[in-house]
Amino acid sequence: MTFNDFIQGTDLAGSSISALGMGATLLLAFALGLFIFWIYKRTYQGVMYSKTFNISLVALTMITASIIMAVTSNIILSLGMVGALSIVRFRTAIKDPMDVIYMFWSISVGIIVGAGLYMLAVVTSLILGIVMYAFSKMTLKNEPYLLIVNYSDGTVEDALFKVINEKVGTYKIKSKTKTGDQFELTVEVRSKKDNAILVNEIDGLENVHNTALISYDGEYAA
Repeated sequence: MTFNDFIQGTDLAGSSISALGMGATLLLAFALGLFIFWIYKRTYQGVMYSKTFNISLVALTMITASIIMAVTSNIILSLGMVGALSIVRFRTAIKDPMDVIYMFWSISVGIIVGAGLYMLAVVTSLILGIVMYAFSKMTLKNEPYLLIVNYSDGTVEDALFKVINEKVGTYKIKSKTKTGDQFELTVEVRSKKDNAILVNEIDGLENVHNTALISYDGEYAA
């Protein structure tokens, strides 16, 4: 008896999947993928929203579910898939950590649905969706901003920091650049008052040419 005969004579060869089962699995994977799509779109807080990445989350959920159906139905095919997928390498850089969370969410839902645990997939997605949406609506009491000031006289710094001390809670100098007689100062601030007043007062100082206040999250300016 050959190894192939042994496999065929046992349950390891797997069983076929009905068309109704495949349709139900892919339909649920598509529905949950759309739910992830909607949550990602409503909670995105990065610089530029990428619709193509969001669509890929839907496709990723369905593709993963298809692979898991194939793996669970035929052990011989699953061994081949493990070898084939092990050589796949992804080169696209993911800059936002939240994008990694959503990708892992899509893959996890695809695995759970493909394994036939439909209720677990639905409940998990609903709970995660509520958590992600709730956290996205939370706002910090003193959000960080980047204050960028361009000026041409170093003596203006005393008046500049006097205004900053009066208008913000805490600040931290991020960088200072000097080009000829021109200076550029970048300060991370947490404003206690109206941001427009801070910008107006600094811009009104003598020898200050440009003032900008940018929302800052540690990596991206938005």
